[in-house]
Amino acid sequence: MESAAGEEQGRRRHRFLLVHGVCHGAWCWYRVATILRSAGHRVDALDMAACGASPGRADEVGSFEEYSRPLLDALAALPAGERAVLVGHSYGGQSLALAIQAHPDRVAVAVFASAAMPAAGKPMKFVSEQFAQERGPGFFKDCVIETAGDDPRRPCKTFLLGPEYMAEKLYQLSPPEDLTLATMLVRPSRQFVDDATMNGEGVLTAERYGAVSRVYIVSEEDASWSPEFQRRMASWNPGTEVRGLVGSDHMPMFSKPREFSDLLVEIANKYVKV
Repeated sequence: MESAAGEEQGRRRHRFLLVHGVCHGAWCWYRVATILRSAGHRVDALDMAACGASPGRADEVGSFEEYSRPLLDALAALPAGERAVLVGHSYGGQSLALAIQAHPDRVAVAVFASAAMPAAGKPMKFVSEQFAQERGPGFFKDCVIETAGDDPRRPCKTFLLGPEYMAEKLYQLSPPEDLTLATMLVRPSRQFVDDATMNGEGVLTAERYGAVSRVYIVSEEDASWSPEFQRRMASWNPGTEVRGLVGSDHMPMFSKPREFSDLLVEIANKYVKV
């Protein structure tokens, strides 16, 4: 039986911009991008700076805005009058928020999929500060934090997901071949601890970031940040629609790719005005 992504509701064609999470790249969207493109939608899965197939090292990325530049540029390059469906996963929700703030008129709806969802009027680092209170000691298992960079006066920290952590916290319900692929392709990501964008209280405003339609997709079997914490992030943002995805671990694009794709099309059909 054909899924909703290819049935009647999918006959409206949408423009999707897909943003990966920490240490990942555009490659993690290969299943969802294939499903959506097969239904006739236009899909761009983006690599953030020094991620995926993007050249350069994490310690060479000077700021969070530079890290998010591929998304900011993609939105700015949309034809006049065209608006995209933004989909951010995990840490990609932070880049989504920054892009919405910069170009609210280019966004039809923003979908946060088990994603960091900052609040207007609070620093973007508020998400990580709140999450730090949720997790216990040893939470990150074999993940690696290193000090990198050529300038000892300005050291930067990078973070790399460990295979044990990925298997137990992120990919526990996903196909094993996708976990294997991920362990081969993840790259270190810079931690933007002292970044002005992450620390500024006026970076996200209710007038711009808060004015765009937003939907939060809760991964109901997420073993990294809990479904309760995901719903709490959504509650910081008045008017956010919350949808649950049953059977999804932290990686809905792998554990429930068809159901996730169908839900994205359903959301797009609801919020994209003809």
